[in-house]
Amino acid sequence: MGMSAGPKGGIKNEINITPLVDVVLVLLIIFMVVTPMLQRGKSVTLPKSRSTEKEKKDSDPLILSVTLDRQVYLEKDPLDDAGLEAALRRELQKKPDRRILLKGDEKLSYGEIRRVMNVARKAGARGINLGVEELKAP
Repeated sequence: MGMSAGPKGGIKNEINITPLVDVVLVLLIIFMVVTPMLQRGKSVTLPKSRSTEKEKKDSDPLILSVTLDRQVYLEKDPLDDAGLEAALRRELQKKPDRRILLKGDEKLSYGEIRRVMNVARKAGARGINLGVEELKAP
């Protein structure tokens, strides 16, 4: 008589997928948190630079973007000069030491960027960093 495992008794060879689900959920949460940070502000073509200032990891700057058609955005909200000054003033009253990162399209003139910097200064900004794309050494 041979041994035969019937449908009710026998060896279970199921895979426990609970650890896999845990790992996938953690990865999903990480991607959900990181993705919005990478895409903050409007999409602009940044000027290239060999030397870039390394950002402090604990900082959360306000993102100002100036697109090629000279439209100014605070994060993703389009604003005119007066609206920008008011919005910046509100944000800087909440956190006065908050830095501002100004991302301007590389084809814009210096005067356009300077105009936005002046509005930010009038609103009470202490430090404005210009966003550049780092050139990789060959």
